Amino acid sequence: MNQTKKRKLEHLDICANQNVEEGTTWLEHTKLVPDALTKLNPTQIDTSTTLLGKKLRAPLVISAITGGVEEAGKINRDLAGIAEQLGIGFGVGSQRAMIEHSETWETFYVREQAPTTLVLGNVGAVNNYSAEQILNAMQKIKADAMCMHLNVAQELAQPEGDTSFEHCLENIKAASKKLPVVAKETGCGINKQNALALKDAGVKAIDVGGRGGTSWIKVEALRKGAGYAPIEWGIPTAASILETQVGVQLIATGGIRSGIQTAKAIALGADSAGLALPVLRWYYKNGKEGVKQGLEQMILELKTTMALTGSKDIKALKNSNIVVNGPLFEWCQSRNIDVTRLGNR
Repeated sequence: MNQTKKRKLEHLDICANQNVEEGTTWLEHTKLVPDALTKLNPTQIDTSTTLLGKKLRAPLVISAITGGVEEAGKINRDLAGIAEQLGIGFGVGSQRAMIEHSETWETFYVREQAPTTLVLGNVGAVNNYSAEQILNAMQKIKADAMCMHLNVAQELAQPEGDTSFEHCLENIKAASKKLPVVAKETGCGINKQNALALKDAGVKAIDVGGRGGTSWIKVEALRKGAGYAPIEWGIPTAASILETQVGVQLIATGGIRSGIQTAKAIALGADSAGLALPVLRWYYKNGKEGVKQGLEQMILELKTTMALTGSKDIKALKNSNIVVNGPLFEWCQSRNIDVTRLGNR
């Protein structure tokens, strides 16, 4: 078994069975303002939205999980089928295995199970693949867009990590000229300066990938007990959402675990939310039905929260009143992020 395949299996096992979460999203330091005179109930709520040009029935994405080995292929196909049923988005894991070992491409291919779903491909910005290679990887699996992930801390923690980061932005810019790119962090968040640079590079969306969920630094430490990067590292998801208000679509990932957290993320400025670790664990515990039930519960929680804030649709939720406090408010003050508008809309 080649090193990439071995690493993928180790990642799956560790994420499914060990404590890999770290930090907090700071979403607990946001409060949606209730509407005691709401005229809505959850059955009257429209959660549909458009992300990267595709209609979603709910603003959720099963975020990048896996690919490259036979077990991963079955997981991807099963999860993509659920995304199709629920009308949400789906992302595959890093396609490095596919680019370097072309015979693995079918482990990433989910179009038969998800013919109308927003499907996101995935490749590392650090990998120095050409724009043509990235385009081919996207087209081979018939994805709608390509996530190019930024994972500096993980690469530093990984014994076999690639630490040649100097070309990441140039790689994203080159690919963005040929295909729709989502710049994606993987647990450490994106700051305002990064977001502006990524917008200038031509990305169609940013996945903030903030701190508060899966820590890939912890995953690599559990995997090898070697390498180094500081465990307590990153911008909490709520802060990263506020940092990245630069005029491109935003996907909030990093510790999103409930419908109310999804609602808070959207009220802060995200267009949708994504989750991976809970989905993987639901799948290993109760199979496809467990995943479907978990996601349906999140969507019901989202609708209930929207009714409680008087938000009839996602546009109204994005304009609803939300108050930030505690360390999130202090962060915004020190970073010159104006949050006064959030509570007075």
